[in-house]
Amino acid sequence: MTQADELVLLHFDGPTAVVTLNRPQRHNSLVPALLQKMLAVLAEVAADESVRAVVLRANGRSFSTGGDALGFVQHADDMAAYAREIVGLLNQVILALIDLPVPVITAVHGIVTGGSLGFILGSDIILVAPEASFAPFYSEVGPSPDGGWAVLLPLVIGPRRAAEVLYLNQAIAAETAVSWGLANRVVAADQIQAEAMNIATAIAAKKHGSIRHTKRLLHLDRGKIAARLGTELDHFVQQMVTPEAIDGFRDFVNQRRKAEVA
Repeated sequence: MTQADELVLLHFDGPTAVVTLNRPQRHNSLVPALLQKMLAVLAEVAADESVRAVVLRANGRSFSTGGDALGFVQHADDMAAYAREIVGLLNQVILALIDLPVPVITAVHGIVTGGSLGFILGSDIILVAPEASFAPFYSEVGPSPDGGWAVLLPLVIGPRRAAEVLYLNQAIAAETAVSWGLANRVVAADQIQAEAMNIATAIAAKKHGSIRHTKRLLHLDRGKIAARLGTELDHFVQQMVTPEAIDGFRDFVNQRRKAEVA
């Protein structure tokens, strides 16, 4: 298997582990294989005591567009099992990011939709390019929220803002994400990767024990987060087996195909 075939890439730049989503032809949309690879990569990073920071980034035009809609359509006959598998894996990834003993700096370019917001919610420092945006799409397509949209995002931006975003399917632009506390700052697209590495390098130069304990203290509610994500998963599975959600994904895929042909 070549590097181009790997769904998640890992390389080390000194004490920084660089994790790259690498499914650009599908906008880094989520399938079980990608999430399983992500878990394996994060486990490798967690076991490496020389790592002092992690940079999470993505190849292609989008950071990640959530669960691959085509995957849901192809699993219409075993939807409950597939929905529980993919969102269960996503929840494990979110918790694995939180459990890493070192900070995660995430560089977001392009769009983040659906459950991929979980990567951001599980990270520590978020940089966004000016064109970056975050959008749920649940009320448009039909599933129940996953990836922390309903149970973690309100803790970050407030329940009223989260409610309006989810009910009306509103996109959160880069500057808004910063003002609401979802991201740290906007960085030019051609500089965002370098700035993420600069932050990682600066963190690596600090006292590791202090950083490790600080991260643990910042996530004292980890158990509550896991429980909230579990509840979100149950609602997701319940909704995904309904005609509303199944037909919604099928219509979404058909619309995308027509748009690509036009």
